[in-house]
Amino acid sequence: MRMRNRHALALTLATAATLAAGSAALPAAAATPANSPAAKAHCPQLSKKLTWYGDNRDRLQQMIDERGRCGSHTPGSRGHDQQRPVAAFDWDNTVVKNDITDATIAWSLHHDKILRPATWKSTSKWLTDEADKALTEACGTDVPVGAPLPTSTDTDCADEIFEVREDGKTMSGAAAFAGEWDHRHTVPQYAWVPQLFAGHTVRELESYAAKARKEVLAAPIGATQKVGTHEIPAYARYYEQQRDLIRTLKKAGFDVYIVSAGSEPVTEVWSKGVGIDREHTIAIRSVLDGKGRITTWNQGCGDVPVNQGEAIPYIDGKRCWINQEIYGVKGKSAWDKQDWSHRIALGGGDADTDVTFVGDATGAHLVLNRNKSEFMCRGYDNADGRWVVNPMFIEPLPRKTDPYPCSTAAYNEHDGSKGPVLREDGSVVPDQADSVF
Repeated sequence: MRMRNRHALALTLATAATLAAGSAALPAAAATPANSPAAKAHCPQLSKKLTWYGDNRDRLQQMIDERGRCGSHTPGSRGHDQQRPVAAFDWDNTVVKNDITDATIAWSLHHDKILRPATWKSTSKWLTDEADKALTEACGTDVPVGAPLPTSTDTDCADEIFEVREDGKTMSGAAAFAGEWDHRHTVPQYAWVPQLFAGHTVRELESYAAKARKEVLAAPIGATQKVGTHEIPAYARYYEQQRDLIRTLKKAGFDVYIVSAGSEPVTEVWSKGVGIDREHTIAIRSVLDGKGRITTWNQGCGDVPVNQGEAIPYIDGKRCWINQEIYGVKGKSAWDKQDWSHRIALGGGDADTDVTFVGDATGAHLVLNRNKSEFMCRGYDNADGRWVVNPMFIEPLPRKTDPYPCSTAAYNEHDGSKGPVLREDGSVVPDQADSVF
């Protein structure tokens, strides 16, 4: 597998576009004959003390047994291709309950860690004039450029920043982002998060994430906090079922990755809590300036070079980053679905941003139900019989009363419109009732 140098982020704008994709997966280690009694007796098992919905644990265990070191496939046979099997998980609300990006931004706003930009328009190529005006009026111009904004006491400034991040709007309701972008490759308000921390070093951002992590893990389940006038969750928890699943996968010989649409330094702080190192954590990678500070530019994927947010790990972008960083697929082909032996065995997610890479999995597609239409249409349609739908493990959502509009308006089109969800053969997925909650 790819072994990314931790300092690879410290690329200048001039050199970042030459970043090479990672190498292919490591060869599998020699194993005891898969069907021998000795092998079966030591097959890693998911804990039976942790609750899963229905027969989901058994279905995941079957996939682990089949594709892991206890499986019938040997190195070189279909599916292994001289590689270890790969599992990949989204992070927020998939491995942990609640959003670690929101937690980090909230902590940063409470502790005056956002630096005033020269202009707010410079933070995103898509930021509207209305948003620039709203942020400028709310946060003022008295603070010198590059100095911390007093967001711990300035409720208006904190409100505007968080509203732009959370809903892509100003507090008055105007659109915060406009223009053209591929809606299956990026979403400007997600890309804006690392851009919001421009001027900080990676270590500084990691320290903010670590302090936020400590606070939200200590807060009781159900606790809330205020960011300006916004009320958001004040707690987070690692899902024990997912921690156990990741641990079992690793014992069974899988390479396990996190693929998140958050900022990579923030995700790395959290992913080590489930035994995932930096080299196996993929998220938005900021380009650093010559002094090691975060800029508003990102590293690219596939045929998209260094950019200002056009190609983040989001919907089809997660496939691109997996293909590039795990399987070494370069150029435009990184956006395409790969052959069976160059796809992950298990994918896990909770939202439409995860639908493409989870759907690419060849062994099991794990869905945590957060009522996201395109993802749930795929999960409930269960076209290949390998979709595993589970309620959230903490504070699951109630049943969605209306069917998911799979046949008309659940698919996220590249231009931002909605359309029908189609199977690989071109047939339309019928509307689906919510049945796992």
